[in-house]
Amino acid sequence: MIKEEYMDRYRHSLAHVLAKAVIEIYGKEVQYAIGPQIEDGLYYDFGFPEGVTVTPDDYKKIEDKMHEIIKRKEDWRREEISRADALELFKNQKYKEEIIKDLPEDELLTIYYTGDDYVDLCRGPHVPNSQELSSAAFEVKAVSMAYWRGDAKLDRLQRIYVYAFPDKQQLKEHKDLIKEAMERDHKKLGPQLELFMFDETAPGMPYWYPRGWAMYQELLKYSREIQKKHGYTEISAPLINNKKLWQISGHWAHYINNMFMVPGVAGWLKADANIKDVIENMDEAELTKNVELSKGTAVYNRENIDTMAAKPMNCPNAMVMFKRNVHSYKDLPIRFSEYDVLHRKEKSGQMNGLLRVQEFRQDDDHTFVMESQIKDEIADIIAIADEIYKTFGVTYRAELSTRPDDFMGDIEVWNRAEKALKEILDEKYGPDGYEVNEGDGAFYGPKIDLQIKDALGREWQCGTVQLDFQLPHNFGLTYQTAEGTVAMPVVIHRAIYGSLERFIGIIIENFKGAFPFWLSPYQVG
Repeated sequence: MIKEEYMDRYRHSLAHVLAKAVIEIYGKEVQYAIGPQIEDGLYYDFGFPEGVTVTPDDYKKIEDKMHEIIKRKEDWRREEISRADALELFKNQKYKEEIIKDLPEDELLTIYYTGDDYVDLCRGPHVPNSQELSSAAFEVKAVSMAYWRGDAKLDRLQRIYVYAFPDKQQLKEHKDLIKEAMERDHKKLGPQLELFMFDETAPGMPYWYPRGWAMYQELLKYSREIQKKHGYTEISAPLINNKKLWQISGHWAHYINNMFMVPGVAGWLKADANIKDVIENMDEAELTKNVELSKGTAVYNRENIDTMAAKPMNCPNAMVMFKRNVHSYKDLPIRFSEYDVLHRKEKSGQMNGLLRVQEFRQDDDHTFVMESQIKDEIADIIAIADEIYKTFGVTYRAELSTRPDDFMGDIEVWNRAEKALKEILDEKYGPDGYEVNEGDGAFYGPKIDLQIKDALGREWQCGTVQLDFQLPHNFGLTYQTAEGTVAMPVVIHRAIYGSLERFIGIIIENFKGAFPFWLSPYQVG
């Protein structure tokens, strides 16, 4: 079996086999929702009758039933069906009904039969007969809770994950890789090596032990040494800023739900109060509750002018510092590196050790350049990335993301900027040596992302180089040209480590805790 074909067809077909097996075991009352293929197999979401919970004790029973179904060598049949007929066919399957009702009235739908007793709403493609799956190696991996359509307001389903590979050897190799990854898990090794810890009083905000903090400082020291050689100057700015700054930068409009607030005080309650229709999240306005407040409680209002917010990004502060002085074209490029603490609010389920935190530092930089300097400056940034990643013994690849439909600024400036980035990447990696994501750039400029590869072959997005035509415009930044006129600089956002917390998590797993001598916490500590 060809790998790509397996990914696109065999794993998807096995998802249907899984659903059929679950229905045969647990009965026709089972509601089956969606079942896509994923990187190492597949999953399917089910709504079970009340009181039914799939546990690890059930895994073998499900696997055996899947093998039994495959051995039946049933034909798979694709049929086109109208919306009305589909609603009749799936009238007892609430999730399929909902999907169908969300589709246009005149949409022609397709269904797939596996044998004569199982049918699913699906675009396909699938195998023509179950016997083509006979050599596939699969194993139930896990069961977890999942919300229908990922929405916490909707039904809770049980998601069954299955590993699936072309043969037993590849399945074994993958399981060995997973076992090795678990042994390298930074969430386990970090506390064991006394590098860091977490506490429920500060979710997603690491505490650093002395050895871990010494290692952290060594990374900062190394970064500063490299940047000093390349002409960077370091700045620092307030960690909390008035909402006016975030309104100018655009974060207030686009990033407010990910910011930690210190709202202004509008007054205090004279008496006890019961406030109705309170929502916890602006994105979930349908979920409301009543809130009881006691006499004397402060009334906070983030619309007050004295509202403050912890910074989620360093860029607005760098814009303010650039604007403080008059600059000549002779001064450019100006490189402001910054290692200040940042805070970004995350949902609890999204946090993952050091890899996704709410408090972190970046090896951040904002460089102010003339358009004519973009190519040389980014070439130098790539050289810095080469040096740093080589030091840690990791390889990386580059991705270029180009102009999206909702871009801002002059299209000719975009074209020239993208041309410069492509020339840099062509010269560095060759025309086919990097990936182009058409239309995937930020609205304010094209970007290059650097994906590093660890000892297990896993990829992590760490470095980024982004051109920005928007923030200089928002803050009214200018410099004097050689002709005596004023022009707007282009800003280059740049990070190589990315989040230091995340980078440390990655290198803990990459080295399995056996760090290079110069970085070893038992050495630097």
